[in-house]
Amino acid sequence: MSEPMNEQQQKNGHLVIIGGHEDRKHDMAILSRFVELCGGTDARIVVITAASTVADEMWQVYDNAFGALGVTRHSHLEVTSRQDANSAEFVRQVAEADGIFMTGGDQKRLLALIGGTALDAEMHIALKTRGATIGGTSAGASAMSGHMLAQGRVELHPEKGSVSLGAGLGFLHRVVIDQHFSERQRLSRLLSVVAQNPYLQGIGIDEDTALVIERGVGIEVLGQGAVTMVDGRTMITNVADIKDRDTPELIDVRLHLLPAGSKYQLPTSDIATEKRLPLPLIDILEIVTKRTPLQ
Repeated sequence: MSEPMNEQQQKNGHLVIIGGHEDRKHDMAILSRFVELCGGTDARIVVITAASTVADEMWQVYDNAFGALGVTRHSHLEVTSRQDANSAEFVRQVAEADGIFMTGGDQKRLLALIGGTALDAEMHIALKTRGATIGGTSAGASAMSGHMLAQGRVELHPEKGSVSLGAGLGFLHRVVIDQHFSERQRLSRLLSVVAQNPYLQGIGIDEDTALVIERGVGIEVLGQGAVTMVDGRTMITNVADIKDRDTPELIDVRLHLLPAGSKYQLPTSDIATEKRLPLPLIDILEIVTKRTPLQ
């Protein structure tokens, strides 16, 4: 049985951002960690299937997985309309939850159904006020940031205009998240985003891999793959001067690869901790772990 979180963990809140196709039948390392961060097998967990057009089938997968992990109080939040997402009953269930998990599907569908609703607002309260844990896989992962990949082709090279962004749920800001990253060869797509939006940090997450963010503290990478971070803040590019579908020059783009097992915390008064953290990662950690206020 997983141990409950300590009070500090409960206060901070966590995001568990999964690149899709996480193991749901065998050791289930990522889902097990999600349950642990929620508070253990006694935690209340709600599963939101709004991104999927086969919600019942998706729920069955996670009902089985969380049940196998020993969670007895997990339930399906089947949001099929914005009226559902504004209902007092659905908001109550999120208000009482220790963990909220968003499944895969289509992130545009997810935002169309819950973006800007009372359910959306209650999820922010859960994370930022109560210190709950919010997980999302595939589409549920892409939707977590303020800027969300709405659509984009995968090309051999970055191309101007090949991707478009939409508004995400905003649990973290100044980043854009792509999933199924290595498996679907999406580095060029992420570079296209960063080329046109250097304000954003690009984060690509492999399948069966999760980026765990503890707000105000640090990050951890779990699973079988890696997390790729693309930083274009010092980039030199001609993207503003070329035509759509042309490949831009991208000079001095920083790329960080964090394999499973990587774990970093923001510097503290502990000198040993400060020495362990590479300087180029400090800014990125400050961005992704920032405790954003309730809107």
